[in-house]
Amino acid sequence: MNVIEHGNTGATESLVEEYDLVVLGSGEAGKYLAWALAPEGKRVAVIERQYVGGSCPNIACLPSKNVIHSAKIASYFRRGAEFGLPVVDAPVDMAAVRARKRAMVAGLVEMHQHKFRTSGAELVMGNGTFVAPRTITVSLHGGGTRTLRGASVVISTGSRARVDDTPGLREAAPLTHIEALELDATPEHLIVLGGGYVGLELAQAFRRLGSAVTVVERNYALIHREDPDVTAAVTELFRDEGIEVVTGTRVEAVEGRSGAGVRLSVCRAGGRTLIEGTHLLVAGGRTPNTDGIGLETTGVAVEPSGHVRVDERLRATAPGVWAVGDCAGSPHFTHVALDDFRVVRDDLVGRGRVTTGRQVPFCLFTDPELARVGLSEREARERGTGYRLAKIPMEAVLRTRTLSETRGFLKALIGADDRVLGFAAFGPGAGELLAPVQVVMAAGLPYTALRDMILTHPTLSEGLGVLFGVVPSRA
Repeated sequence: MNVIEHGNTGATESLVEEYDLVVLGSGEAGKYLAWALAPEGKRVAVIERQYVGGSCPNIACLPSKNVIHSAKIASYFRRGAEFGLPVVDAPVDMAAVRARKRAMVAGLVEMHQHKFRTSGAELVMGNGTFVAPRTITVSLHGGGTRTLRGASVVISTGSRARVDDTPGLREAAPLTHIEALELDATPEHLIVLGGGYVGLELAQAFRRLGSAVTVVERNYALIHREDPDVTAAVTELFRDEGIEVVTGTRVEAVEGRSGAGVRLSVCRAGGRTLIEGTHLLVAGGRTPNTDGIGLETTGVAVEPSGHVRVDERLRATAPGVWAVGDCAGSPHFTHVALDDFRVVRDDLVGRGRVTTGRQVPFCLFTDPELARVGLSEREARERGTGYRLAKIPMEAVLRTRTLSETRGFLKALIGADDRVLGFAAFGPGAGELLAPVQVVMAAGLPYTALRDMILTHPTLSEGLGVLFGVVPSRA
């Protein structure tokens, strides 16, 4: 239903369109809410300023894995002699790599648009700004404005790469993951600021695509929150591939411009030195997209970090408003945002699903992959949680020998009650090994459920039987 309302001055009139649900941002949680409620007869609108379907299918998860796979194929060509094939070390056609990625993205966008059309949810393309509680005015890309008010409103605006205030950094116009995935030529020497997920995935990919690469990390280890054996294994992988790893290093100033040449003044171990390259990629964290969207007009509180303040049901501080995904401070994974959708969906119908105590798996898509769920050894020690450690090298998983991919290990933490407290895999297909372990953990089954299962030979999952077969006895 449409209603006419007068502004505060009484001089202008604006048409306010009423909806059951209005979602600001078409990312994972928001789009699934729209697709779930619209077929039930609810009037639903999703406002999106640029990327239909959010960052995952357009500029983040799936595009990056597409380019990473191209880099893996390039590495196979250089290893040709190992497989009885000619060695090919020709330059990579980055324009073709980009074209393959773009074609995938176009297909994903069309899939999302089809889903909006068939679900009955309205997709409104434009820049949305809150102008009153649960009321958003959209500057439409095609011209004009619309004002939408929802009985329920969900904020799903995501996050963006953080560029800090290091002198000269912004002026250097550094790449973020967005621009890096759009390059049509291989950087001669790429400097990556940040040793986390994004930085490591792209560092290895560009090294395999032909760039010299230097990773600069302020902490004293890559992915420094992980266990020492994990960080050591990843660092060894990078150095074996010819990537320079510089840890415990603070960037004090940047000169030049990414693409034309950059020079970093850095402090390391009390001394100062220079790091030079042709391109600069920032991968040092994320900033929530909550600024400039008018939240001050809504009664929605924002944390000092910029995240929308939410409770365990993702309710914001204003009635009828929820926030989901990155902008709500949820772990920055698409699969967590999908669960945020479930939390809000259930809350809308009075069910009790919450975000507390969630099982949050993750996978770092280097080659080989690093995947983990549950407690790490570091976390178990910090909590004072006792555990038994089972650990095997990946070469004990016989499938890896057929692939010539034996680097890495599997390990698991087992509690006194024989339940699995945590699991980590560094090796080929590590991410695919998470699900069976997660099922056992979620069901509260003992580790012996995996140990005694008949697992197909020779598969990577067979390694779970090997791993859980070496769990130390309680004694």
